[in-house]
Amino acid sequence: MKHIVLLCDGMADLPCPELGGLTPMQKARKPHMDALAAKGSLGLVKTVPNGMAPGSDVANLSVMGYDPRACYTGRSPLEAASIGVQMSQDDVAVRCNLVTLSEEGEYRDKTLLDYCAGDISTEEAAQLIAAAQEELGSDAFKFYPGVSYRHCLIWHGGESAGYTLTPPHDFTGNPIAPHLCAAPQAAPLIGLMERSFAVLEHHPVNEARRAAGLRPANAIWLWGQGRRPQLENFQQKFGLRGAVISAVDLLKGIGKCAGMEVCEVPGATGYIDTNFEGKADAALDALT
Repeated sequence: MKHIVLLCDGMADLPCPELGGLTPMQKARKPHMDALAAKGSLGLVKTVPNGMAPGSDVANLSVMGYDPRACYTGRSPLEAASIGVQMSQDDVAVRCNLVTLSEEGEYRDKTLLDYCAGDISTEEAAQLIAAAQEELGSDAFKFYPGVSYRHCLIWHGGESAGYTLTPPHDFTGNPIAPHLCAAPQAAPLIGLMERSFAVLEHHPVNEARRAAGLRPANAIWLWGQGRRPQLENFQQKFGLRGAVISAVDLLKGIGKCAGMEVCEVPGATGYIDTNFEGKADAALDALT
């Protein structure tokens, strides 16, 4: 038997005053999904084990049949695998967001205005990550460009334990100071974040974005650190071949680490403008 797992991450959303107090899914016309719900079996599943932080990384490992308590090492190592970064045993991968910080005061006085810098384009972001590598990169730190605001930092010989870095989407609109980790192990990363503002604030890409009325990606924010993941091969574990179809590096990284086929779909963005038809065609091809 062949199986399809369709993950609509975030689709539930929240009630909106503009929709009369309904969620987008309650308001949407979706006859095919409604038919499936009417004829199928419905239930709830807990994908985040007790004591683990809820997130797409942990939850999707569970959905694919892996125990996050046994194999999870952090979010960024999975994303690093997706973009082809080869990690050694003593490397630490760290998610590197391009973010928008307020411009007033010293670094620690600033507010996080936008965790994704206005959904900056991949082309613009690549130039900013190149600037970060030129100014902040070293024998210890190397920056790798990803997609849109989502990028990767490899810390050679770095520390991965003993500190927690707050995801920027958890405190957007608030001062950054309470979220700057004070643990000594994190000091090199916090230093990079602080220095990045001076590197990126007046970069030509950001000056052009300001002129166009867009938010600048004027700093990096680091989080989600971890060492190289070790996932059991999916086919050996379950006796099934598998494929992953996603625009998100995290999901593609899980697929690659599990030895699954990772399908590339032109125009897949992970947003409402994604190539839904192309993803459906890729799924049908993978089932043959």
